[in-house]
Amino acid sequence: MKPQSALAIYLLFWTLTLFAVLPFGVRTPDEDGSDTVAGQASSAPSNPMIGKKLAWTTLISAILFGLFMANYIEGWVGVNDVPFWRNHGPYAPEKAG
Repeated sequence: MKPQSALAIYLLFWTLTLFAVLPFGVRTPDEDGSDTVAGQASSAPSNPMIGKKLAWTTLISAILFGLFMANYIEGWVGVNDVPFWRNHGPYAPEKAG
């Protein structure tokens, strides 16, 4: 795999992981009793902890990407190992006739 492809796949893992991590630990001003700023949505987090979430995102996505690359190199799970794809996916054998 080319390094550019690996980087693109890692960035996909990172972005999807970020969206999975963002909701954790969110507390609104109503929940923690803090004051709101004029014009602030009531659902906006009072302390989003972005730095902590970016660190967790990087760690989790690195682990997931490492597993992906290990599978890519070792071939633990391939397209033919997924039962539905064997007969109906993009690599299905063409039907004669």
